[in-house]
Amino acid sequence: MRLKFHCQNRIGILRDIVAHFADYGLNVARGEVGGDQGNSVYLHVPHLLNAQLVTLRPKLEAIEGVFGVKRVELMPSERRHLELDALLSSLAYPVMSIDMQGRIVAANRAAGQMLGVRVDEVPGLSLDRYLQDIDLPELVRRNNARVNGLRLTLKETSYLADIAPLHTGEDDVASLAGAVVTLHRADRVGERIYQVQRQEMHGFEAIFQASPRLAEVVQQARRMAPLDAPLLIEGETGTGKELLARACHLASPCGQAPFMALSCAGLPESMAETELFGYAPGAFEGARPEGKLGLLELTAGGTIFLDEVGEMSPRLQVKLLRFLQDGGFRRVGSDEETYLNVRVMCATQQDLPRLCAEGLFRQDLYHRLNVLSVRIPPLRDCLDGIEELAQRFIDRAARHIGCRSPRLSGAVVKKLSTYHWPGNARQLENVLFQAVSLCEGDELQVRDLRLPAIAQAPGFSGIDLDGPLDDILGKVEKRVLASLYPEYSSSRLLARRLGVSHTTIANKLKRYGIGDEGQ
Repeated sequence: MRLKFHCQNRIGILRDIVAHFADYGLNVARGEVGGDQGNSVYLHVPHLLNAQLVTLRPKLEAIEGVFGVKRVELMPSERRHLELDALLSSLAYPVMSIDMQGRIVAANRAAGQMLGVRVDEVPGLSLDRYLQDIDLPELVRRNNARVNGLRLTLKETSYLADIAPLHTGEDDVASLAGAVVTLHRADRVGERIYQVQRQEMHGFEAIFQASPRLAEVVQQARRMAPLDAPLLIEGETGTGKELLARACHLASPCGQAPFMALSCAGLPESMAETELFGYAPGAFEGARPEGKLGLLELTAGGTIFLDEVGEMSPRLQVKLLRFLQDGGFRRVGSDEETYLNVRVMCATQQDLPRLCAEGLFRQDLYHRLNVLSVRIPPLRDCLDGIEELAQRFIDRAARHIGCRSPRLSGAVVKKLSTYHWPGNARQLENVLFQAVSLCEGDELQVRDLRLPAIAQAPGFSGIDLDGPLDDILGKVEKRVLASLYPEYSSSRLLARRLGVSHTTIANKLKRYGIGDEGQ
């Protein structure tokens, strides 16, 4: 059991506290002093039982200078270790800390995978065993400064290494304690640069606004961004809901704090709960002995983005509602309340009011989430700016591939403007990336586009949408009648199929010149 004592910072108070546990024959495994002014003492007493704590509490709180005693889930050092472990685990590239003998002190999971061992087996390994023709400790001593982009070979793979020296005191050679080494695959440097270029703009300026409809949405979002209230973003898949959420976060007062995203789609309830709320030490079989911080705690002071919130389980809906009401929650397997200030942004492509009516989504949660809302229109409703958006994607793809950016031909612009785009901007970007890779000249051609025929808008493929609504509806009506007539080859059969009068169908077949009636 871990205990926190809120107490006076006086000489001998730790001795007085520990003495009571010694009288009960209880071993104190570890102790720490914390708080802003050293006014908190933390003790880890492994074999302390709840019943014993009930008996001991009055005696402990009677000690001069002790103001209160309560159970906690983690010691301060354990929390720091947990946060550091979560941070390192989130990095996709190897990161290691080495001492001045070249031994690895700590490493992340990616480093263990690179070396071919479990992450808990990495500490103590000598990095010299894996490096060829380089003495890292000597390099750190010789430079005593940060080194970026050092090319080295490790296990027959080339890396670019960033090396940052660690000092115990002044920045001199005598105080060197080791270095932090970050490795990037040399053959993926181009991809890394491209990803940096993609991530360097997260604000509203990164959002395509050539279409007046989308520009209006962005203007609405700009006004909502600084407000301290939940934001619900609605829109089809691929419309950029997370991009808009990030832009709102950056434009808010908490823009410098963390932004964390969790997709509720396809996650088992237990996994989604532990990812969002974390779990206490020993919460279940296979859990980490020190527990795990959830995304909410890692986002403290920032913004949590819940994608596809309509697929959240009923149990998680209750916990999220509670958090929105008072900022409190409990980790899985814990009785301790945690209170945080985190802004919640959600996204969905589902009709939440319909889910509420069907009993699949809580009505009270919907109203809590829908304080501020914005709907992103699909790409097919913003085609007046598709040429500019397409050119932006083409330029980005060309930089990634390393080729000249091709021009858009008129035929390609027309093709893009008449396609349905069920995958919206994300689909457009992927299609144009492939087109740029296939393009052999300075101009993109229709043959370079790979557009799935299955994604065409039903009934609209090949229909000219120019002209007034009556003309467009007439073209659609003609197509419907022409498609059904071979199967219902008389005006009476076709009228029965469509649920209208025989006279109406006969007149329409004659008007459009379809079948015998049109002869």
